[in-house]
Amino acid sequence: MAIGNYSELKTAVANWLDRDDLTASIPDFITLCEARFNRALRIRAMETKESASTVAGQRGLALPTGYIQMRNLQINSTPITPMQYVTPEIYDRLYGSTTTGTPEIYTILSDEIQLGPIPGSVQTIEMLFYKKFDALSDSATTNWMITNAPDVYLYGSLLEAEAFVGNDPRVQLWAQGFETAINSLQDQDNKDRHSGSALRVMNTSGYW
Repeated sequence: MAIGNYSELKTAVANWLDRDDLTASIPDFITLCEARFNRALRIRAMETKESASTVAGQRGLALPTGYIQMRNLQINSTPITPMQYVTPEIYDRLYGSTTTGTPEIYTILSDEIQLGPIPGSVQTIEMLFYKKFDALSDSATTNWMITNAPDVYLYGSLLEAEAFVGNDPRVQLWAQGFETAINSLQDQDNKDRHSGSALRVMNTSGYW
């Protein structure tokens, strides 16, 4: 059968497990599968661009919902001002004071981006970051992963079911299937990201 939405995935997991008594548990297996592949993957389909406004005199900026990892942070000024990540220790050494101005660096503490120096005015910050795939549910029946890589969902959910059903001899097959699907997806994205013309190195002045 096709696996193209949440309902079809739950049916497929039940069929592959050959169990009709796990209806209430299968959504948990799917949720655990989502947590597993969100930790493992960093592909372009997870990249999201969002903008936020700074508050004058306030160094903290909340991380966006679903945030996993930053790719780029910049101030949309003229010209664009790229920002450099530093560790919290370096951040404190450089801008732990109350100095204000146009932010040049940032660090991440807990669920906040810390800007340095502290913004002296309202500025637009653009974030490019990896975001978790939207979770499947009865009200959100599809997402990018179920549409483009249903094998990741199937094998991952079956693998998570092992801890519940116990000692299924097929667990190695499921683990191998999940790993193969994840690696194939990441490898395909890596190749696509660097396809086209040959890579060239540019100096800080923008010349080849």
